Amino acid sequence: MMIRLTNLALLALMTTACSRTPPPTRSSAGQTVQYRSPAGVEYRSQPDTGAIARAQRALAADPATIENFVELGIAQSGARQFREAIATFTRGLERAPDNPVLLRWRGHRYLSVREFDRAVADLTRGSRIDSTIYGIWYHLGVVRYAEGDFTGAVDAFGNAQRRAPDPAELAGATDWLWMSLARAGRQADAQAMLARRIDSPAVTNAYARRLRLYRGEIGPDAMFTPADTADVQIATLSYGLGNWYLVKGDTASARKWFGHAVQSGGWPGFGFIVSESELRRLR
Repeated sequence: MMIRLTNLALLALMTTACSRTPPPTRSSAGQTVQYRSPAGVEYRSQPDTGAIARAQRALAADPATIENFVELGIAQSGARQFREAIATFTRGLERAPDNPVLLRWRGHRYLSVREFDRAVADLTRGSRIDSTIYGIWYHLGVVRYAEGDFTGAVDAFGNAQRRAPDPAELAGATDWLWMSLARAGRQADAQAMLARRIDSPAVTNAYARRLRLYRGEIGPDAMFTPADTADVQIATLSYGLGNWYLVKGDTASARKWFGHAVQSGGWPGFGFIVSESELRRLR
C-alpha cells in the first residue's frame, strides 16, 4: 500500500535528514570532542554519572514515548555530551517530525556546538509550530545575538520575557532583552524597560546581578564574589561586564572581559559563546 505524505511531512523528513550533525570524535579518555574553536582548542564531554544510563534504559523500554527522547537528550546535555544529545533528538524527530519540544532542544544543542544555522532552522520551525514555548524564543534570541542580529534578538527576547516560566528565567530574558535593545541602538527603550522592573521578584542568579549593574545598583567591582568559581558562572558574569563596558564605549575593557569569559573554560555557557563572537567582531 502506498502511503501519501503531505508536503509538510516531506519537508520535515528532509530537514531531519539534512540536520544530522557529524558524530563526535572520541578521545583516549573516553570523552568526546564536542567543539573545536577556531584557534584549535578542543572542548570535550564529561563522563556519565548515572543519569544517562537510566534515561537510556527508559527509552529502550518505551521508545514510543517522545518524552523519553527528551529526557535522554537532557541527561546527555548535563554531561556536556551535546553531539550525542543532538543525535538523540534527531532520532525522536524521525518518529515525530513536528514535535516543537524536540526542535527546541535540538536547536539549543546546535547552539552549544556553534552550528548556528542549524540552530536557527530548528528554533524558527519550532516557533511556527508552537509560538508559546519559552525555550524556543530564548535560545533563538541567543543565536541571533551571537550573529550580531540585535534587532532580531530584541524580538525573540521580547517573546521570551512574556513567556518566562519562573523568576529566574524572567531575569535571564530581561537581561538579554536589555543587552539586545542597547546593542540595537535603542538605549532609551532599554532603560525604560529596566525602569518597569518586569523582573521582580528578584532572584540571586548571575543575570539578576548583571541587571543590578545595568540599573546602577552595584558597580563593576561588585560583579564577582568569592563563590563565583564555576566555569559557566565566570563566563556569564564576564560577558555581562564586557558588554556593559562596550555599550559605554570602553572597547578596551570590553575586550578584556570577553577574553576572560573565553579563558574561563565554561564553553557551553552563552557568555562564552557570545564572547567568541564579540572578539571576532572587535579584531
